[in-house]
Amino acid sequence: MSDARNVLGSPLQVCSVSPMTGFVRDGVCHTGPQDIGSHTVCAQMTEAFLAYSLQRGNDLVTPVPEYDFPGLKPGDRWCVCALRWLDAAEAGVAPPVILDATHASALRHVALADLQYHALQIP
Repeated sequence: MSDARNVLGSPLQVCSVSPMTGFVRDGVCHTGPQDIGSHTVCAQMTEAFLAYSLQRGNDLVTPVPEYDFPGLKPGDRWCVCALRWLDAAEAGVAPPVILDATHASALRHVALADLQYHALQIP
């Protein structure tokens, strides 16, 4: 059991197990010294973000089996790099954020207000 916290100060929740996400592929947006990109923002993929990411040189759509990467589609949840998420927000294509599953260390790069503004609204 991890003692990691989310951006709201409560225990960090699972982002996705299908597809399996996280820097260490445990379903959670954990981070540590090896995670140079700070894969700490749990986001629900959109067509616009996937296209933006591809345009910026990060192909999140094409499967890469040797790295256990299935390729993403709109609706999938994924731990994305905090700075890439911020870049996307500034470009107007930020994917919705799952606050309970976004690691508190994302706040080193992104303001809580920005994450809250883009929080996934569940009907």
